[in-house]
Amino acid sequence: MSLQDMSLEELEAHAKKLSMRATNAKMELHDLSEELPTDWQKIPDVAQQTFEIYRDLDAARKAIKIAKQAKE
Repeated sequence: MSLQDMSLEELEAHAKKLSMRATNAKMELHDLSEELPTDWQKIPDVAQQTFEIYRDLDAARKAIKIAKQAKE
């Protein structure tokens, strides 16, 4: 289901889940950086996953804003 097809309530629930995933990804990236140079090979994968989650969270937040404006 695309963001445009979700109700405001579904969007908010989706954003909440993404926010939790974003926090976890941020912590994983942080932990990886603190353990350098150990596991330095994981940097691209962990960074890409973090980027994608934050990109999706940003899109969900924008969709929520649009949905709220449409209700007015």
